Amino acid sequence: MRILLIHQYFLEKGDGGGSRFNEMTQVWAEQGHEVTVLAGMVHYSSGLKPDKYKGKYFYKDLNFYDHVNVIRCHVSEAYNINFLGRLWAYFSFVFSSIWAGLFKVHKKYDVIIVTSPPLFVGITAYMLSMFKKLPFVFEIRDLWPESAIDTGVLQNKTIIKFAYWFESFIYKKASLINVLTPAFRDKLIKEKGVPKDKVIFIPNAADFSLAKKLVDSFDTITFRKDHQLENKFVITYVGAHGVANHLVQLLDAAERLKDTNVLIQLIGSGMQKEQLVADADSRNLQNVRFVDPVPKEEVFKYILASDMGASVLKKVDTFKTIYSNKTFDYMSCKKPVLLAIDGVSRALVEKANCGIYVEPENTDDIVRGIKEAIANKSELASLGENGYHYARKHFDRTLLAKQYVENIQEIFDKNNV
Repeated sequence: MRILLIHQYFLEKGDGGGSRFNEMTQVWAEQGHEVTVLAGMVHYSSGLKPDKYKGKYFYKDLNFYDHVNVIRCHVSEAYNINFLGRLWAYFSFVFSSIWAGLFKVHKKYDVIIVTSPPLFVGITAYMLSMFKKLPFVFEIRDLWPESAIDTGVLQNKTIIKFAYWFESFIYKKASLINVLTPAFRDKLIKEKGVPKDKVIFIPNAADFSLAKKLVDSFDTITFRKDHQLENKFVITYVGAHGVANHLVQLLDAAERLKDTNVLIQLIGSGMQKEQLVADADSRNLQNVRFVDPVPKEEVFKYILASDMGASVLKKVDTFKTIYSNKTFDYMSCKKPVLLAIDGVSRALVEKANCGIYVEPENTDDIVRGIKEAIANKSELASLGENGYHYARKHFDRTLLAKQYVENIQEIFDKNNV
């Protein structure tokens, strides 16, 4: 099968962050499928454009992986200035990716997959599906515009009205809709009127290949010594430092834990990172460490050298519907999870018995959870093992990637009956 993937935030090789489709496309290619990706030039968390793309509207990275080609499309560098700048960045990618899909992609494809947010990438998928007469699969990684409204990022009533209208429109036009959590599936079917047989569920998942490779060879003791982590109870957060993540709640907990050996390590970048660093400095939080984004393999080393992994989000109802992808990274590394996300993420961690839930934005409860972990340190290894085996059974990315393409094959076959 020949697959055209539209993914504004498809990662560069070695970039830190959500690598769901970097891994999916490699599995598909290994199965014999041919994949082309229309991607953006700006990293989703840093908002920065690498020098090699500056002054260019398109950049072809042929054979990015074996049998996976990537065409980078222009994205405005106004991305991190303010909301209007980010909105323009979204639409600049819509325009450039439509152009690339029409005039830079010369092969004939069988199906289009588009993954959101941003929601507006659906415009590209719809336009290309019309011109190329192809079915398209619309994937929902995050409920948008709900999440943007709940976090206060989206406030303009006209834009909100348009976003809801376009969401409904794109659901109708898509041949198939993939959701990443059971809560998304329920919401689409029960509240948004999407037909049940149109919705599939291929969730976020764990990358066991990288974790296994490191576990067999990684020297945790030396790494901890080299990074001044000895005699510390290390809690590592990996991911974006944005409004939705609300990492100030970890700083608030760290301030209350100054008299312990807890070290909270925050790896990544984002719109609020400078503000968070300044906040930690002003409070003299010696037990908080900021680490710039590192490649995925390096990220796993930090996780393996930690005592726990933290998954946290702002306390809003929309985030009760999501699985945090970093949770699966912790599980694949056999690390227990400190979870400050309610809803389906909490249900997952409790069912797998792989961590400690704390109420988001509740400093008392976050401190309570961390102290509980310290007091029961001997049990943490068991929690990590539980998470690993549960994820291995239910959230193995290789198996889910194969299931995904099987569902796509079904709609391809229907369109060719």
